[in-house]
Amino acid sequence: MPLLPQAAAAQSSAQARGEALLQRHCAMCHAVGRRGTSPHAMAPPFRTLGRKYPIESLEEGLAEGLMTGHPEMPEFRFSPRDVGAIVAYLNSVQEP
Repeated sequence: MPLLPQAAAAQSSAQARGEALLQRHCAMCHAVGRRGTSPHAMAPPFRTLGRKYPIESLEEGLAEGLMTGHPEMPEFRFSPRDVGAIVAYLNSVQEP
């Protein structure tokens, strides 16, 4: 069932916010979008995360602090609103 226009706009807004957050905090190591390689060799492109983890399983780590990752990865903690936006964006860019 297609989203109602208002719901689609809210989802699109959340995805844009999630992308902006990831560009600001993560793009120095990770490929954030649908193409490109990650600047850091040990940092997976975000479009491939769904191969290893269900994207929704990252919610807790994003809220409480991700401790796993490449060795040079700083710890990040995001608000519930930001976590929702990041997850919405990550779901939108996953490769099949």
